[in-house]
Amino acid sequence: MKNITLDDLHLFARLASLGSLSALARERNVAVSQISRALQRIEAACGVQLVLRTTHGLSLTPEGESLQQHCLRIIAELDALEADLDSGREGVSGLVRVSMSSVIAQYLMVDSLPSLHERHPQLRIDFRVDDDLVDMAREGIDIAIRTGEPTTDTLVLRKLGRLERHLYASPAYLARRGVPQAPEDLRQHDLISNSLHPHLNLWRFRSDSGEESVIDVASASPFASDSTATLASFALAGLGIARLVSVVGEPLVREGRLAPVLEAQSQPESVAVNAVMLAGKHRLPKIRACLEHWASRLSA
Repeated sequence: MKNITLDDLHLFARLASLGSLSALARERNVAVSQISRALQRIEAACGVQLVLRTTHGLSLTPEGESLQQHCLRIIAELDALEADLDSGREGVSGLVRVSMSSVIAQYLMVDSLPSLHERHPQLRIDFRVDDDLVDMAREGIDIAIRTGEPTTDTLVLRKLGRLERHLYASPAYLARRGVPQAPEDLRQHDLISNSLHPHLNLWRFRSDSGEESVIDVASASPFASDSTATLASFALAGLGIARLVSVVGEPLVREGRLAPVLEAQSQPESVAVNAVMLAGKHRLPKIRACLEHWASRLSA
């Protein structure tokens, strides 16, 4: 084991996560043969076979699984050491890979980058935009920005802020179908629903007298989508009334492309915006710098 380097530990840990020589080669921008030779050298240094090659990719031998766990612990300790040593430095640097949905990227995060770069010019930010949840370890993601509460307890969570959802429709739709004056008027309208999160289809209202009501729009909705961007596109196309996060809807209202619906009576739902990280990552100075900046931006 005396010939094993720190880069070997990182390489094997990533190879075990990705399960593919070619995927790791693409990630490192090197030839597959170079990754294969590095694996052979690591196996020779360990004196055991670490990986089994199959038609479906790679699988770890028991010895390989043991080495993977040791690699992950050593890397975590190195990250913690880096955090402790960097805590006294004036600036932060390095690459931060951030996963988020297209809506969060477009409407929340992109505008935050100029001030983040001005404050920390040595930071490099790589946005991985995907509406689906990602395997953070496999994809090498440092921070995942998501709305709602994560369902796993294996990640570290940092609350960044909250968003609200409101009802919107295009001026053309309202001119054609009329402007709803009360929640019950919505039963005569086309209502756009969310096909991914059923609870978002329960629209809540409160009358001037304080009486509460709920309309479930899913069953009568002619249009649905699992994407906030697509829901906004439906509303912009005049297909009906949609409930959107305000960071999407309000800019479109200011542009005259959407109009609020039942603004005084609808109860806006507040949704949390969270940053989730693998254990140990949250201590790194480059990660903390991003989290503090984005928390400050969202609270404003």
